[in-house]
Amino acid sequence: MFLQIVNLILDVATGLVGGACLMRLVMQWQRLPFQNPIGRFVFAVTDWLVMPLRRVLPAVGRLDTSSLAAAWLMKLSHVTAMWVLGGTQAAFVGVLIASLFGVLHWLVSGLSAIILLYAILSWVQPNSGSMMLLSRIVEPWLAPIRNAIPQPGGIDLSPLVLLVILQIAGMLLAGLQYGGF
Repeated sequence: MFLQIVNLILDVATGLVGGACLMRLVMQWQRLPFQNPIGRFVFAVTDWLVMPLRRVLPAVGRLDTSSLAAAWLMKLSHVTAMWVLGGTQAAFVGVLIASLFGVLHWLVSGLSAIILLYAILSWVQPNSGSMMLLSRIVEPWLAPIRNAIPQPGGIDLSPLVLLVILQIAGMLLAGLQYGGF
C-alpha cells in the first residue's frame, strides 16, 4: 500500500513536469507562441530544469533536446525511485529502457488528451484562442487520416480514428515499459 501511494505521488509530480517539458518540445517544434496561458504555464513549470540543460544540450534543428532530456530525466527519476523502493532485481539498464518507453507513453497520452480537447472545443468554442493552439498541434496528425478515410455525412471521424490508434500505441508502450520488470 505504501509503494502504491508513493508511486501515485511520484507519477503525478513527474508527470506534470515531464508532460510540461514535452508540451514545450511540441510547442517549439511547431513554432507556437508562448504568449498564452498554456505557454506561460509550460515555462513556469519547466524553466528550472530545461534552462540548465540548454547549456549542455544544444538544439538539433527544431528539436529542443533539452526539453526532451528533461522529460526523460523526470521519468527516469520516477522509475528509479520505484526500482529502489520496490527492491526489484531488474538491472539498471532495464530502468533506463523503461523510462524511455515511459516518455513515449507520456507523448501518446498527452496527444490523446490534446485531441480530445480539440474535438470538444471544435463543437463548443471553435473560434477560441486555445483552438488555434490545439489545431496547430493536432492538424499534422489528423491530415493523413482525413485523406485516407471518407467523411460519412460530412462528419469528420479522423479524431476518433487517431484516438483509437493512440490508445493501441499506449497499450503497447505500457506493456513494453512494465514488461522489463
